[in-house]
Amino acid sequence: MPDLKPLHDAILTGDAKTAKATTEAAFAAGVEPMKLVQETMMPAMDEVGRRFECNEYFVPELLLAARAMKAALELIRPLLIAGGVEPAGRIVIGTVKGDLHDIGKNLVAAMLEGGGYEVIDLGVNVEPEKFVTAVKEKNARIVAMSALLTTTMPAMKTTIEALKQAGIRDQVKVMVGGAPISEKYAEEIGADGYSKSAAGAVAAAREL
Repeated sequence: MPDLKPLHDAILTGDAKTAKATTEAAFAAGVEPMKLVQETMMPAMDEVGRRFECNEYFVPELLLAARAMKAALELIRPLLIAGGVEPAGRIVIGTVKGDLHDIGKNLVAAMLEGGGYEVIDLGVNVEPEKFVTAVKEKNARIVAMSALLTTTMPAMKTTIEALKQAGIRDQVKVMVGGAPISEKYAEEIGADGYSKSAAGAVAAAREL
């Protein structure tokens, strides 16, 4: 069994090149892809999240760690699919209609991928109908919405209403987040979950 600490450390320090190389070396040594994800990569991302919550890490470190995680995941995902391994869940994510901010949404998407989820990223300025279509086509279990402007917050409620009208609201859990969003607002619009940070989004998704 090869030493997998270098992969863990590469994700922690945001070293994408080393993350990729150590993942390839682990495959060559016969380590199972799922074992790599569950026992090395996910704990590393959990530690990144913990450091972010404690203000030991900031957005640049989070982005670098997410990039390193992604580099390793790109090698692993085809093997998991070929082996018939299902992701932890399928999540549709996007910044709501009228809002063009994507850094927070991208961070959340990266953290969720690191948590073992398949993420369908719809981008920014996403119409409610686009969320509905994606849920139907991809059979997603969670819809994650982001807003950074107080003026675009109502689009979250509009999207939840669109899910209801399409008859699929009871099939999915809805998570919301973004600078102006609070837990109280999430409850008011009928969302199922809320996270104040990208790191917390993984825990919220697991709970849902």
